[in-house]
Amino acid sequence: MRQNHRCNVAVICLVLAIGVQAQAPAPTERVSFRDAIARAVEKNPSSAIAAAGILRAEALLTEVRANTRLQINGTVATTTLNTSVEFNDTTVSPRNSVTAGLDVQLPLFAPARWARRAQAADAVHVAELSTTEVRQQTALAAADAYLTIIARRRVVDANVRARDVAKAHFDLAHQLQQLGTGSRLNELRAQQELSTVDSLVESARLALYRAQEALGVLVVADGPVDATDEPAFDLPSDASDANVLQFRPDLQFFSAAQQASERVLHDSAKDYFPELQAMFLPQTLYPSSIFSPANSWRFQLQLAVPIFDSGQRKGQKLERQAAFDISKATFTGALTGARSEVRAAREAVQSAERGLVSARAAADQAQQVVNITNISFRAGAATNIEVIDAERAARDADTAVAGAEDTLRRAKLELLTALGRFP
Repeated sequence: MRQNHRCNVAVICLVLAIGVQAQAPAPTERVSFRDAIARAVEKNPSSAIAAAGILRAEALLTEVRANTRLQINGTVATTTLNTSVEFNDTTVSPRNSVTAGLDVQLPLFAPARWARRAQAADAVHVAELSTTEVRQQTALAAADAYLTIIARRRVVDANVRARDVAKAHFDLAHQLQQLGTGSRLNELRAQQELSTVDSLVESARLALYRAQEALGVLVVADGPVDATDEPAFDLPSDASDANVLQFRPDLQFFSAAQQASERVLHDSAKDYFPELQAMFLPQTLYPSSIFSPANSWRFQLQLAVPIFDSGQRKGQKLERQAAFDISKATFTGALTGARSEVRAAREAVQSAERGLVSARAAADQAQQVVNITNISFRAGAATNIEVIDAERAARDADTAVAGAEDTLRRAKLELLTALGRFP
């Protein structure tokens, strides 16, 4: 019976050893926090899409600007009549003729076109701010993945330490059972605790690997990427909501969008203004005729006055008014929310700092309880159940420290983001 028991223990130890070795694939690359943020912003597809948005806005600005400048178009036309027209043996209209001309146009007074040019310039500015916000969101996603790796590595370390303690306790319980001073029940309890903690180690390592894979996707790497350092997240001395508009890209975007929609609304009056355009039309005809010289030109001043459009411009103004009201309300709500985020994040940092101090104290106290309980168990003054309870409490306390550290890091990141100081 004892020999069979030894075989079972040997098999269990072998399975545990295999479980320790069969870990997730090692990351192919390790990056610092700063490098991870820079690579994510530079290479992530979201940034490329946002850059394409700027390019599109600049192209629209070029099109609108061209509509307010000199335009030159050339035309060439060939004409074939069924028969030529002659008068007194003189050809009045030849049967075949070629006409070439230029159409040169220059807007002299075009308020509506000039307004659209300014509006297109506003759209470029809004697109640039939108790109900045997209880059910030990409940087936040990379920072979140990076912090997740750090936090889950802490959990792995805490569970590995707990497994080492459980392994030592199991070895002691097995030794005492072999010497006849222990019991099979105590050995099984210790063995069960060891198996439980080993399962937690594997789960924590899998969670760590998934976080590394997530970071690899964000930095566009061909495989999981590991974190090398812990970011400092130094908070600025002026961590207030007074100048939050100066740094936050989302508020700058909403503010620029409001200003752009306001300009469009105010420019609605220019739709009623007349438009004056100069036109120069040189022309060449071959062969020439009596009534049509070979070379000629015309100069025109064309004034277009909008008179009646059945309410089209009025409807456009109402639509622009609605767009302005929406952008104004959006900006006001975003500004109020941003100031609230700063206050809440500042309080979260203070609370997380207090929580981390308490969690570390609890972990230190739990470890002392484990040490004292183990000594008492060896001396016969404590039971096996008390040792296992102390080990579980210590493991939970170490995990709580990892969670408290992660909470503090994320609270600092949240405050920096709320202030517009990240990245």
